[in-house]
Amino acid sequence: MKASELRSKDQAELKTELNDLLKAQFGLRMQLATQQLTNTSQLKKVRRDIARVKTVMNSKGKA
Repeated sequence: MKASELRSKDQAELKTELNDLLKAQFGLRMQLATQQLTNTSQLKKVRRDIARVKTVMNSKGKA
């Protein structure tokens, strides 16, 4: 997900996006723990997307 896509969303949409990403991260962590996760790079991508959403949310809150 690109930051430009996130900047076009409002706070409510960003919160739902963050919630979805956190659920996805939890699922990936459980797959990793049970050794069912084959593509471990997905975990890194989701973690970075979470950080990106939080950054955009903070910048929108201050503006």
